[in-house]
Amino acid sequence: MPPSSSTLVVAPSWVGDMVMSQPLITYLAQQDASGKVDIFAPSWTAGLCERLPGSGTVIASPFAHGDLKLWDRRQQGKHLSEREYQRAFILPNSFKSALIPWFAGIPKRIGYLGEWRYGLLNAALPLNKKARPRLVDRYFDLAQSGLPSAPNPVIQAHSDTLPALYEHFGLSAQAPSLILCPGAEYGPAKRWPSHHFASVASYYLKKGWSVWILGSKKDHAVAAQICALRDKNIRNLCGQTNLAQAIDLMASATAVVTNDSGLMHVAAALGKPMVALFGSSSAAFTPPLSDQAIIASLHLECSPCFKRECPLGHLDCLEKLLPAQVIERLSTFQSAI
Repeated sequence: MPPSSSTLVVAPSWVGDMVMSQPLITYLAQQDASGKVDIFAPSWTAGLCERLPGSGTVIASPFAHGDLKLWDRRQQGKHLSEREYQRAFILPNSFKSALIPWFAGIPKRIGYLGEWRYGLLNAALPLNKKARPRLVDRYFDLAQSGLPSAPNPVIQAHSDTLPALYEHFGLSAQAPSLILCPGAEYGPAKRWPSHHFASVASYYLKKGWSVWILGSKKDHAVAAQICALRDKNIRNLCGQTNLAQAIDLMASATAVVTNDSGLMHVAAALGKPMVALFGSSSAAFTPPLSDQAIIASLHLECSPCFKRECPLGHLDCLEKLLPAQVIERLSTFQSAI
């Protein structure tokens, strides 16, 4: 099998982390004679990977999160050896993520020290978490570019898909559109209350906007709560789109209101006017990296706690972040809204 690129990136599994890898991927692609970098990633993120500048072949990982399956990883490595990669960048810090490039015999295997990877990596770098709090910089530093920090991530949406998507989901392009992203995979302590999302939706519906809700199947129930609280005209698309479709629809939107989630990072990388809601988490590590992003946080003494559920039982960090405050922040984007 002729190599499409001399470089392989073993990608993270989370959407937000995948977005944070884009500056590294693009930088590595610029160094590669092919102008591309191949990516080993979960199949459900393929649509995102294909929209990262510099991405080449996306090789679907057959392994679920947490799977070791040594024999299967060995077989996968032998299969990848046919591509004759010269270097691999292993972004997850786990032992198992470094196995496949080792089994594939890739000559140079780059990643951070951690979880007994000394033999698997032959270009193992130390990580100073205090000096590099942002994940995007940690990934970018693996390239040893000498640059002080990573550029902001960029996603290139496919606008040619929009006519079919609008028709399929019964959406209209005639009015401005607000996208709500009420999910957060980590847990309830990162989710702005449904009634607050509903109030923001109601405000923009009265202004003649369309309101769509994007997320996974797991977010469908909370999205249904938002629709039930305010208006049947809100479109609940949670679980109906794949990730690629969600990206292209988001790129067509006027503005986004989102929890600290993977879709928050997608919206930022698309350059959408957006308000990102932070309660139990912190914007110091994985902020939305865009000059079109406004962070809304009350900065209470008890936050960030980084808990899945509020340890004090009140969720004041998000409950007391009111819809009017979010609407006021959105109104700062005068040119777009």
